[in-house]
This record gives sequence, C-alpha cells and structure tokens, in this order.
Amino acid sequence: MNRLKFIDRMSQGRISRRDVMRSAAAFGIGMTLLPTRSRAEEQLTVMEWSGYDQPDFFKAYVDKHGSPPAFSIFANEDEALQKVRSGFNADAVHPCTYSVGYFVEAGLTKPIDTARLSHWNDVFEPLKVGNGVVVGGNVVMIPADWGNSGIAYRTDLVEPDFAANESWGIFTDDRYEGKLSMSDTEAAAEIVGLLLGYDKKKIFEMSDAELEANRPLLEKIVKNSRFLWKDNTEINQALASGEIVAAYAWNETVKSLKEQGVPIKYAEPKEGIFTWLCGMTLLNTGKADEGAAYDFLDAWLSPETGKFMIESYGYGHSNRKAFEIADPAQVAALGITDPVKHLDNGILFQPVESARNAKYIKLWEEVKALKQ
Repeated sequence: MNRLKFIDRMSQGRISRRDVMRSAAAFGIGMTLLPTRSRAEEQLTVMEWSGYDQPDFFKAYVDKHGSPPAFSIFANEDEALQKVRSGFNADAVHPCTYSVGYFVEAGLTKPIDTARLSHWNDVFEPLKVGNGVVVGGNVVMIPADWGNSGIAYRTDLVEPDFAANESWGIFTDDRYEGKLSMSDTEAAAEIVGLLLGYDKKKIFEMSDAELEANRPLLEKIVKNSRFLWKDNTEINQALASGEIVAAYAWNETVKSLKEQGVPIKYAEPKEGIFTWLCGMTLLNTGKADEGAAYDFLDAWLSPETGKFMIESYGYGHSNRKAFEIADPAQVAALGITDPVKHLDNGILFQPVESARNAKYIKLWEEVKALKQ
C-alpha cells in the first residue's frame, strides 16, 4: 500500500489496526505517533461547495473550537451524495432545497433539533417551513444562503443583439463557440427545456422523449463552452481576462468582477432566471461530536455570517438580522431583502424525482463526454 493511500484510508477509518501497525512500520512510523482518537476528539467533516470553506462563514465555530472543520469540496450535490454512499464519513453537507431529498431518501440524514440553534428564532419565518427545509415532518436542512443562477456576461464583448434581448439561447449560438462556459451540471438540461418552450414546471419532470429532444441543444452548449466549470473562480478569472464572454454564474461572480472594474452584467433572460435556497444538513455518517455539528450549523445561521455573505458575495441570508447590520449600501445593491418574494420571482430549482433525475444525469454525462 503506498503512503498516500495508507494515510487516506487511515483517516477514514477504513484500515485495520493490524494493517496500521504493519504499514506504519514499513513507513518508519512509530505507533506512539498513531494515538487512538475518541469520538469527541474527531474533527468535524463537512461536504461543501468551493469557496464556502472560508472561516468567515462560520467564525463563531472557529472561535469556540479553535480551528475550522475538515472540508471535502464537491462540484455538485450528486457527487457529494455518491461519495457519502460510498462510505465517506461526513458530519454535515451543504445541499439545496432541490437536492436535500436525495440524501433523505438514501437514509443518510438525521432530523435537526432546532431548539439547539440559538439563531433559529431570527430566521425568516416562511423559510423555516419551506419544502426541502422540512421533509416528512422533520427539519432536515437549516436554510442559510439564497440567490440566483443566471448568465454573467461581458458587456463590451457580446454582440449588441444579445444585450438587447438577453436569453439562455446565447449558449447555443455558434457565434460564441469557445467563448462561453457552462457549469458542469445536469441543470443544463433544464435550461434547454426552457429554450424548447417547456413551462417552468415541466423542465423538472421531462419524459424520456423530452430529454432526448434536449440532446442536440445540450451538445451545442458543450461544444460552445470553452470549459465546463466546477469552481466559480475559473469563470471569474476567464471573464476578467476576456477568455470567455459569458458564463452560467451565481451572484458572487458579478459582484466580484464589478468591484474589479470589469464591465460585467447579470442578465435577465427572457425565459427566466433561476433561484435557489441552500443550507446545512446533518448526516448520520459522521464521527465527530454532535455538539460540534450543531455549533457549526448555528454559526452558519448567525447574523454575522449573513452580513459577510451580503457584503462579500452578494447573496441573501436566512437571518433577518443580517440585513439590519450589513452595510446599507450593500443591501441596497443586493436589491432584495425578502427571500420569499425573491425566490418566487424567479424559477426556483425544484427536486426531480430520483429515478428521473438519474436520467438527467446520465444524459448530461453522455453529452459532456464530447468535451473530453
């Protein structure tokens, strides 16, 4: 067993003590360096989106515990789900209302006792009972961050006709071949559904035939994308340099690039802009002390975290007090203080039934293979 594989398996508890002793001796590691850790000493492990591992998101946790949790970064929730299903021991995950049900269905979550969260009473009331926050009568996700998925584009580099008629159709426009970037997500199929004229409900429940009708336009999206991004820093850099002229993006990209002086705009596609609500879910696969997991969730709900999110990322937050302490100019720039109204005004990502979602993913995997 090579050294890196040994360390990885050891950290996940997937190696016997006999193997530890034999391998440690081979690597010249004395057993005095391999103490047994109690459950209370296990480091909290969180599955997280890229960029959300900054301590400012959970400062109260770091202040109390002295260090951040361990993070496993994922590109999309299906990747996180499959990793946990395969035996990865995580204590918490950052899903969204449209994806948390897959973790619940897989038997990987545990109900959240909101009485253990000091900031729960400050959460916008409608968010506490929303679909995806409550599943089967239990709170399974604390609502935390909310925002958009849309098109960020360079106003100085796109053709005038797009700026005058903003549309998701830019991703299938051959004039932009190699100048775009789609996220590596099966949500691309839902975008194509809009372009094909399906209504905002149908795109989350397309039949086999309707999905197959998506394929030609999905292939165009992949062909026209310079790369399929997994980390939004990729598109931030590519848009800033002019390597690409438009990308599927979240609010943070536009806010960040505007502050750098890049001529950037967040489109209002005529077909509609997507909205999302995400948060934190407790997993039953973790090894850390449950109290630490609740401390982490509570830190995420704090108004200080919300203030940081509003001011630094341009996202909304579930704690209403965050809007009271954030920079008024930044709140005004956000343009939204009512999460329910904001989510309702866009196309809120909805859960796709599990068996059907597997077909969305399969189609996307087949199409994006053209890029490899």
